[in-house]
Amino acid sequence: MVSRHIYLQLIFRIVGIAITALASAFFFFKEQYILASISFLLLTAQTSFLIHYVNQTNRKIAYFFDAIKNEDFTLRFPEKLSVKSLEELNHSLNMLNAMIQDIHIKKQIQEQYYQEILKQADIGIMTINDKGHILYANPKVEQLLNYHPLNHIKQLNQVDKNLYNLFAELRPFERKLAQLTNEREKKQLALKSTAISLDKQELLLIVVQDIHKELDEKETDSWVRLIRVLTHEIMNTITPITSISESVLKYYKTDDELIPLAQLNKNHIQNTVKGLEVIKEQGSDLMVFVQSYRSLLNLPPPDKTLVPAKILLNRVKKALEFQGSKKNVIAIETTVHPPELELFVDEKQISQILVNLSKNALQSLNEQENGIIKIAAGKNKENHKYIEVWDNGPGIPPDLLDEIFVPFFTTKNTGTGIGLSLSKQIMHLHGGTLKVHSIPDVETSFVLAF
Repeated sequence: MVSRHIYLQLIFRIVGIAITALASAFFFFKEQYILASISFLLLTAQTSFLIHYVNQTNRKIAYFFDAIKNEDFTLRFPEKLSVKSLEELNHSLNMLNAMIQDIHIKKQIQEQYYQEILKQADIGIMTINDKGHILYANPKVEQLLNYHPLNHIKQLNQVDKNLYNLFAELRPFERKLAQLTNEREKKQLALKSTAISLDKQELLLIVVQDIHKELDEKETDSWVRLIRVLTHEIMNTITPITSISESVLKYYKTDDELIPLAQLNKNHIQNTVKGLEVIKEQGSDLMVFVQSYRSLLNLPPPDKTLVPAKILLNRVKKALEFQGSKKNVIAIETTVHPPELELFVDEKQISQILVNLSKNALQSLNEQENGIIKIAAGKNKENHKYIEVWDNGPGIPPDLLDEIFVPFFTTKNTGTGIGLSLSKQIMHLHGGTLKVHSIPDVETSFVLAF
């Protein structure tokens, strides 16, 4: 409606200017100079009124957009004018202004709502630009980093130099751990970063969380499980020794008195020898168990060198081919992508992990036809290097997934049960992780992430 009225106004004014211009020219050529002068003056006035009308409309629209740009919603245009088109234009601009103001208020309410959520969050959240300026930091992150207010990451130098270096070197999609210690408490912080774009500006969104409590709970849980396994293994070994010792002792002593030699017979001596043999075997098993515990605790630091992944995997494959199942043929496949991939690792220790995992896979496939073991090395989406050992065996029951890395826990009739826990410890010394994924009767995979 507004545009139609303005359109008609412009047409009428332009047509009037055209008619006046033709009249002025007509009177001039007819040598009626007085009428021509009057027509020319009228033409000048009409042109001036047209320019004023257009400028008035343009100024209103320009004022309107300037006010919107500056978030000034107090601008109001008069709606009672003699010119109908301008009256409707003013009314429409006022309506549009009210609508934008309503949207702006709703946006502010929503922003305050999200701000309040971030303030009450139990994790620290902050955004940093490429110059290190902290654009936003919720109260929790200031509490965790023990600094208020946070405006630039250089302020963290006053808290802990290593913490500042950690933030300064943090890149998108990285995860890092930091430890802060003061006279009151110790904090174990986990940092996770994500790249975001806001108003054509690249920012780094960092989430900071104190995982000290979670680590304490996991450590306590690990100790409980370890003690349970140790108790089980030691009791299984000591119980036969105690029982046999009591049985043998009865041959030579009753009621705190020694039995005379004359009353001993051949069966007593034979049973005594058998009992001592059993005690010796149980003692040897206990010694092996203790030695395994010592090997787990005395793991040397890794001697890292650059090792071509293809050579490493081929050596593991050759070692496995001599230990394959006698009942079924098990296919062993190795892949490396990219082919020139190199790993900065202790070759002996990582080979020990891969051989152990592959042996476990071989044992699980002994009774299965069409068994396959795949050992792959490559890079994940975060460009981190990894090695995966995959098999299509019976898998690991869900209730045992949390137990398999506990030292001395085993579901086999033989073995010490430290293979997986030792492997995880080696990966920890390499600054990496060892994770398992298993779907019973479908697949099992162990991933060494560096």
